[in-house]
Amino acid sequence: MKNILIVGLGAVGTVFATFLKEYGHRVYAVVKDKSKYSCNSLKVDGIWGEHTAVLNGITDNTQEIKNINFDLIIVAVKSFDTENAVKTIKELVKENTIVILTQNGYGNYETAIKYLPKEKVLLGRVIFGSKINKPCYATITVNADDVRIGHPENLTEEKKVIETVCTIKHSGIPATYSKDIYKILWDKILYNSALNPLGAILKKRYGELAENPYTREIMNNIIKEIFDVCRLNDIQLNFSSADEYIEFFYTKLIPPTKDHYPSMYYDLLSGKRTETDALNGAIVKLGEKVGYTPKVNKTIVNIVKALEI
Repeated sequence: MKNILIVGLGAVGTVFATFLKEYGHRVYAVVKDKSKYSCNSLKVDGIWGEHTAVLNGITDNTQEIKNINFDLIIVAVKSFDTENAVKTIKELVKENTIVILTQNGYGNYETAIKYLPKEKVLLGRVIFGSKINKPCYATITVNADDVRIGHPENLTEEKKVIETVCTIKHSGIPATYSKDIYKILWDKILYNSALNPLGAILKKRYGELAENPYTREIMNNIIKEIFDVCRLNDIQLNFSSADEYIEFFYTKLIPPTKDHYPSMYYDLLSGKRTETDALNGAIVKLGEKVGYTPKVNKTIVNIVKALEI
């Protein structure tokens, strides 16, 4: 039995908290506003069945849990909240604590290691889809692959990483250890950058975007620009060319998620800030840093930003 802290009880955090607590671990959560979480238990339903759990504590003040030695901290906030979240948990990271970042996009690891020892910070590529129905209640809608976990620089002892993976896997969430987690994370950045903003802007499911020749052309250009940006920044990807990825994207990735709406769609629907800065926005910044403007990605960012206002 481990002491586990979940930072953020959104769509992803609620799933991790519920499964890990139901399995028997001591699970706590840090949220922005505790008053929104007056429910007695968490609930998760959907494609992985129905699950409920009563956490050991939910707080918006880390001083209340400062004496707990956490074995694992899972950061599940939106990417724009990564810096504040890491600052919040800094004093809770002890000698044996491992931190997993599960956010979308680029830059979360780079932000976290400004405040935490880098050997303690793992990346978790999450590609199951879930949505929050109301505080404490999430529905898992789709799963495209295991949660992949690893250290981007392979600085954490392999045995420790595998132990962490097993903790999550045994709780019922499919998880796998990866030595190439950074490349795998970029796979998801490609996937999310192509689908999320268009799905949100046009209020379309992933399958609808893939079937429409006009949105298909836009997504292809988004992907091609990302490959250009990565080449110019010496970022290694799992695919040798944009065309190779595009074929994989439509034949392997879209089919199992074709009925899924992106989280960005729900963000805009509820008037929340999106993660576009960590996705297409990050691509624009990386491109402009080396004198190249990825125009399609920049246009997409501008449209999403206009809808956020």
